[in-house]
Amino acid sequence: MTTLKNKIVFITGASSGIGKATATQFAAAGANVLICARRFEKVESLAKELHTAHGVKTHAFHLDVRNHADVERALNVLPQEWKNISILINNAGLSRGMDNIQEGKIADWEEMIDTNVKGLLYVTRAVLPGMIERNEGHIINLGSAAGHWVYPKGNVYNASKFAVRALNEGMKMDLLGTPIRVTSIDPGLVETEFSIVRFSNDTERAKKVYQGLTPLTPDDIAETIVWTASRPAHVNISSVIMMPTDQASPSFVHRRS
Repeated sequence: MTTLKNKIVFITGASSGIGKATATQFAAAGANVLICARRFEKVESLAKELHTAHGVKTHAFHLDVRNHADVERALNVLPQEWKNISILINNAGLSRGMDNIQEGKIADWEEMIDTNVKGLLYVTRAVLPGMIERNEGHIINLGSAAGHWVYPKGNVYNASKFAVRALNEGMKMDLLGTPIRVTSIDPGLVETEFSIVRFSNDTERAKKVYQGLTPLTPDDIAETIVWTASRPAHVNISSVIMMPTDQASPSFVHRRS
């Protein structure tokens, strides 16, 4: 196994859900945790909590990955002790709405593409050269089952996650011959704030997404992320598709009455 103790793990979108659970599990494994999100107060609180609970170093900062200038600035001004990032978790992502393409909201499309695709690219571009220079690193991208199967009214969200899948494969090709590993974790239904965000804080509609089945939890995904990062250096887990036992594809779900 690759030890995670004292490694610097950088997690985007760590204010809740999968990002928060991943930060917690890496800290429990002895890694030093670098976290960011648009909701700074949440990652600041999490950083203090993880430092107290696990005795690891933590550092939190505000970042909206959609803004290229802010990404470059934030990573350039990191304290020196936080610059040697060993593991990057490109977790920041979201979905907005479920509309037919002809009725879609342009602002929703832009937010999804800017966050899920361009944000991943901006952060990776800022972090990856240092990994190559140090001859060590692992990029873990949060994809989705929606990047493998298109479903009705998923259109632009599907497209953004198909793009993540393509970028994951492209990164592996570009980095061939280096020790840098690249992994995509592609979950199905995970009960987080995802559906609340998608449906613009309509909590009743969001709850119905998970009714009648047992969805995955953020801890399930975090556990898998930590497992991929702790494989021996010669082992690269290229991709993992994870779904609840009650789900066969994004649109094929068994619900109990």
